[in-house]
Amino acid sequence: MKQALYPALTCLTIALAACSTEQTKPTPEDTSSAENESTTLASEESNTEDSTRTAATREFRFLYAGAISELTPGTEVSIWLPIATDTHEQQILDREVNVPGEFTINQEEKFGNTILYFTAEANKQGEVPFEVIYQISRKEALAANGETASAEQNALFTQPTSFVPTDQNLSADVLGEISLAEQRMTAGRQIYDAVNNHMKYDKPAGQDWGRGDSVWACGNGFGNCTDFHSLFISVCREQHIPARFEIGFPLPTKRGQGAVGGYHCWAKFVADDQWVPVDISEADKDPDMNEYYYGNLTENRVTFTIGRELDLTPTQQAGPVNFLVYPYAEIDGKAHASFRKSFEYEDIQ
Repeated sequence: MKQALYPALTCLTIALAACSTEQTKPTPEDTSSAENESTTLASEESNTEDSTRTAATREFRFLYAGAISELTPGTEVSIWLPIATDTHEQQILDREVNVPGEFTINQEEKFGNTILYFTAEANKQGEVPFEVIYQISRKEALAANGETASAEQNALFTQPTSFVPTDQNLSADVLGEISLAEQRMTAGRQIYDAVNNHMKYDKPAGQDWGRGDSVWACGNGFGNCTDFHSLFISVCREQHIPARFEIGFPLPTKRGQGAVGGYHCWAKFVADDQWVPVDISEADKDPDMNEYYYGNLTENRVTFTIGRELDLTPTQQAGPVNFLVYPYAEIDGKAHASFRKSFEYEDIQ
């Protein structure tokens, strides 16, 4: 199975891509209080319907593979790989690691992410290959079946980071004249709609999208999934609503097998002591899914890490990592960004 599904590492040549293909955003809706109220009621009705059905599930194999590249042969490289683990929405049924030499698997302290670490010398092609094969069961995230939020999480996920500050009053630009409701589920929906109206999914060449810089996203009004959800998280935290960043990979809706071009991220915020998921960039690209993506996520994804500004284990030398979904590498304590990748999926019938 493994050899038939996955080509040799030396043949992995899929181009680097982040998130999904750009689509055009619809004209922003009016944000009057009457329409906000009707939208919230529609969302609550949708969530009530979700509570009466069983979450959809998907079981698949996922290949996380590629190579740290553009190295001088014989160069020693330190490499950290994010490792997918069990979460509220997914279960890791099996995992196989193939890397040169010995490796360790540890947890970083702040967010509890699991990270694989190894050192290796670049081969004659100037590369260090890596491959982790997973078998995963993923379920749909429904608002009616949320993950319980702890007091420790509430405190952690209201703190600012470099790219997600809480002292820039981004709420004023995003919310405008909107007065947030006291009820968290309603307030979250107001922020969700306001961010979607403020932003357009667009990734023009030569622009600084993709860093998840909420100040930049607010000022420019476009970006990819990291920009949408960083802005959402900043506004939530400014309003003292805990919110967190999650990142992993999307799977095509169609069952089968094939390549996964790049990462995808989403956010969750706390309401009624539960983590409520949102995927605003996907809602922006597909307005027909706007109601669904407030409080729900499809089963067509896999989570790898949460949080921003990560200190890895063992600790890297070049400073905090903005977010971890692709491999992180250092040479003599300096970050090395060049790598090629092959992410693939195969549904299990």
